[in-house]
Amino acid sequence: MVRSSSHTISHKAQILSMPQFGLRDNLIKCELLRSEDEYTYIKNFSFFIGTYNVNGQAPKECLKPWLSCTPEPPDVYCVGFQELDLSKEAFVFNDTPKEQEWSRAVTLGLHPDAKYALVKLVRLVGIMLIFYVRQEHAAFISEVDVETVGTGIMGRMGNKGGVAIRFRFHHSDICVVNSHLAAHIEEYERRNQDFREICSRLLFRQLDPTLPPLTIMKHNVVLWLGDLNYRISELEVEEVKKYIENEQFDKLYKYDQLKRQIDQQAVFVGFNEGFIKFQPTYKYDPGAKCRVPAWCDRILWKGKNVRQLSYSSHMEVTISDHKPVSSVFEIGVKVVDEVRHKKKFEEIVRNIDKMENECIPSVSLSGREFCFKDVKFMQHRAHTLTVHNDGQVPCQFEFIQKLDETEYCKPWLTASPCKGFLAQGGKVDIELEVFVNRTTATELNSGRQQIEDILILHLERGKDYFISVTGNYLPSCFGSSIQMLCQLREPIQDMPLETIQKLTRMPLDCADGDNLGSEKPLDIPKEIWMMVDHLYRNASKQEDLFQQPGLRSEFEEIRDCLDTGMPDSLPGSNHSVAEALLLFLDALPEPVICHSLYQQCLESSANYALCKKVVSMLPLCHRNVFNYLTAFLRELLKNSAHNHLDAGTLGKQGERPGGSESVCELVLCHQ
Repeated sequence: MVRSSSHTISHKAQILSMPQFGLRDNLIKCELLRSEDEYTYIKNFSFFIGTYNVNGQAPKECLKPWLSCTPEPPDVYCVGFQELDLSKEAFVFNDTPKEQEWSRAVTLGLHPDAKYALVKLVRLVGIMLIFYVRQEHAAFISEVDVETVGTGIMGRMGNKGGVAIRFRFHHSDICVVNSHLAAHIEEYERRNQDFREICSRLLFRQLDPTLPPLTIMKHNVVLWLGDLNYRISELEVEEVKKYIENEQFDKLYKYDQLKRQIDQQAVFVGFNEGFIKFQPTYKYDPGAKCRVPAWCDRILWKGKNVRQLSYSSHMEVTISDHKPVSSVFEIGVKVVDEVRHKKKFEEIVRNIDKMENECIPSVSLSGREFCFKDVKFMQHRAHTLTVHNDGQVPCQFEFIQKLDETEYCKPWLTASPCKGFLAQGGKVDIELEVFVNRTTATELNSGRQQIEDILILHLERGKDYFISVTGNYLPSCFGSSIQMLCQLREPIQDMPLETIQKLTRMPLDCADGDNLGSEKPLDIPKEIWMMVDHLYRNASKQEDLFQQPGLRSEFEEIRDCLDTGMPDSLPGSNHSVAEALLLFLDALPEPVICHSLYQQCLESSANYALCKKVVSMLPLCHRNVFNYLTAFLRELLKNSAHNHLDAGTLGKQGERPGGSESVCELVLCHQ
């Protein structure tokens, strides 16, 4: 995060005239940005924002009652959909004919008194966002980019998540987000987590590669729409309906989960939402089973010079069990006065041209040594390094590679931003983050890698600064091999580090009966048994198992329980345990179906006898785990009437949105 700071043009920086260093251009940009109020003015434009959960239905009605509800045609349309297609094919292959059907319906529903140009469309499974602008404004739209984030199981699957379009309109940066958050009335914490995940993971690349990615909040205006799924709690159905019938929406709004979470600053901090004067937009599921009505479909905003003109639902549109919602905004956009801009640009260039004396850049650092104690698997740990330009000239900084290394840091470490520009007197906060995942856990468990690195912060035309990063990693069953875990009867963190490291380095082709102790190895790792046994006893009939994510906080409790043996039973919800099982299997250094047998496994998949032969070739501990897991999956399928799982959901091959595999692929081979 780069903090804004006041700065002046130094008169001792001839190096800025050297184009090979890029400092001159950076300083001109910085000075223009600092003084943009001198050559821009605010002009108001109307934005129509719409959201609609269509429940997998086709557009059987005209959308004009929703999209053309304003007397005057809007300047900009941003229209979002959720549950565009509920079929398994759309979920697995991220392809659906509904995209074209609904896009055409939107185009036909736009205000008839203006002509519009389609700027961008982005879709993740059933979450779609379409951006139109009046043709006369199209030339002033630039820097358009899209990103998607799946927040489904393991943070990958796209049945829940968000899509976003960012763009520059004249001289203002605007970001529009369409999200579909976790369902069910009791899952408000999961919805909060989904919001945070979208905010942290949805990043836009900048045109200037020296600048860090843009987050959602790094825009002048943010417009957030979607089926946020927050419900009305603490009231029975009849009580809610009574409030609705009497149009006492202000009293009903007090029980709205989103309002309460915003009041507690748990989500949407700094966002605004207009007063809701319409009845809840979600009432019934397709099976006519009555649910508590709720304002699931919402539109919020953040930024200056934004005025909401309307906030409405459209009850006359009856395609879905949700109702579409719209909001019209008047947004003040910065417009450049070209004459004043040219004058300011020439003034800045003249000042730079006056710089006469060369001066070597220098910075001061808030610290040179950073220690990360007791790092755990998939636990974000961060320290802040503040860099202050205390020299006489602006400078460019970058973390550079050490001799004979291809990256500036170890794979478990990141520095953000890793490069940038600092005006004279400016400061930048660099986040040093340690995060151990499936790709780095095994090396740390084995002792082949340590939490130890030296970062080199290099200044263009200046000296290098050396920053030490140290710490210790707590061994985890996540990232440990099946073979090694079968040798451990005690929790992994109760074992001496030397023993863990020796077992981790044990070759896979070691004789099945060999072990380092007097006791016979376990048939399967106790950690797998604990998770599968928990799910077998508590979740065989759990709806959406392996499809609905758990909570990050609960995963951390489950990880600590498996690694320390405390408490005796697994904490957390069934969904959190299911996701922990998938993360465990995904982190195995050697999957259940060994890498060496993967191709043979694919070639044998259509022949039962050949499949049995491949399984018989697995090391004994892998074969035991394979049989145990497949028996569990068969047990789940016996309860498909309750859990809604089928062989297609568990075993369908092919990439899922966001790089996600099927459950069976994760369980058995995670290639």
